[in-house]
Amino acid sequence: MRHWKFLAVAVLALQVSLAAWADGPGDDTRTAFLKVIDRPKVALKPELVEIASVEDLKKYHLWFQSDATERVPGYLVLPDPMKFKGPRPVVIALHGTGGYKENGEISNIVMKAAKAGFIGVAIDGRYHGQRIKAGSGAVEYNGAITRAFTGSKEHPFYYDTVWDVMRLIDYLVTRKDVDAARIGLTGISKGGIETYFTAAADTRVAAAVPYIGVQSFKWALENGAWRARIATIQSGFDGAAAAAGKSSGSVDFVREFYARVVPGIDDQFDGPAMLSATAPRPLLVVNADSDANTPIAGVRLAVDTAKPFYAAANASDRLMLIIQENTPHRVNPESVDAGIAWFVRWLKP
Repeated sequence: MRHWKFLAVAVLALQVSLAAWADGPGDDTRTAFLKVIDRPKVALKPELVEIASVEDLKKYHLWFQSDATERVPGYLVLPDPMKFKGPRPVVIALHGTGGYKENGEISNIVMKAAKAGFIGVAIDGRYHGQRIKAGSGAVEYNGAITRAFTGSKEHPFYYDTVWDVMRLIDYLVTRKDVDAARIGLTGISKGGIETYFTAAADTRVAAAVPYIGVQSFKWALENGAWRARIATIQSGFDGAAAAAGKSSGSVDFVREFYARVVPGIDDQFDGPAMLSATAPRPLLVVNADSDANTPIAGVRLAVDTAKPFYAAANASDRLMLIIQENTPHRVNPESVDAGIAWFVRWLKP
């Protein structure tokens, strides 16, 4: 009997310890990350212009001020007001490298969300879409990444777009037709990384679905699996290496590059830490088993690290991993549907 009492006390102590662990490190990670990306807030000055409807759903072009120099373009698609009444939940969708807010895969997610009763939203990331002269591609994005390494105060590689999304949420919560407690966020590739970073940083994100973005940058560096990720910004990285007079094939230089351009991404803000900081909010991670950009071992490490945080909050059902089998760096149609179903389940349109 004494043995069982001792065991019960030990289990209770472990539960209390895990609960404290779930609160503390997540808050510390969030605070530290917000300090890195912080900048003076300016008035949002939002503008909305109604444009052509899509499949009988109203669509609006949106602009808002993110910081002193950046005016962010985006759009909203509203659900059918005859089917869905009252303040609506939101799904924000983020594009990948070289993409833009009207990309077919992003437009598809936005429309599926709107048809399911959400306000669908998309924006152009930093140095993408309407925020560059070309309107598409990644030339200016890579140039900005090189400048970030050589001394500019920007973080164009992921972090600045996280700030933009947080400012987008600042705008959305002012709308009478938005339920501020039901904001969902999703994104693909680069947008998937920005999704889990934003979810960790901003607790107003009530549910998240990062597609083919979750990873452990640290694991990739330690296991020689970093080249495919760097290849997504190769010219920006090569420009940084040339400026530093370093070999672009050196893992030590990759660490130096990350430390300047995305500080902490392979340490305090690595995938395992950021997913853990999202607990206990619903998080569906979708990756592919043959994706060199996000090596599957690093994906599993990130998810497995987050599991105790969810368990400690009695929220294990709110963390799910879908592995797309025999799939490279892409999102399959059934995975898009799974993401919409995840938002429907937890945000209840």
